[in-house]
Amino acid sequence: MELNIVRKDDKSLLLEVKGESFTLTTPIKEKLWEDDNVIEAADMKEHPYLEEPKIWVKVERGSPLTALSRAASKLERDLEKLEEAFKKALKEF
Repeated sequence: MELNIVRKDDKSLLLEVKGESFTLTTPIKEKLWEDDNVIEAADMKEHPYLEEPKIWVKVERGSPLTALSRAASKLERDLEKLEEAFKKALKEF
């Protein structure tokens, strides 16, 4: 995965996520919406075969990079919980 900043200012960020799909960007977008400082969040892909997915975030306070980092950390914790629950469920077989 490679991240490229397409556009950035003090309150907004458009980030290209090379080598990934909506499988990654959509959960990050959902976690961004849980942040009270985030006023806009979206994931987009202009063309399904030719473009890399992008994440858009705009914040009311703070840094969009900080909001994105918090969202990724929350997603990571959720995935760790899912992994634990899945492994526990598999042991029942």
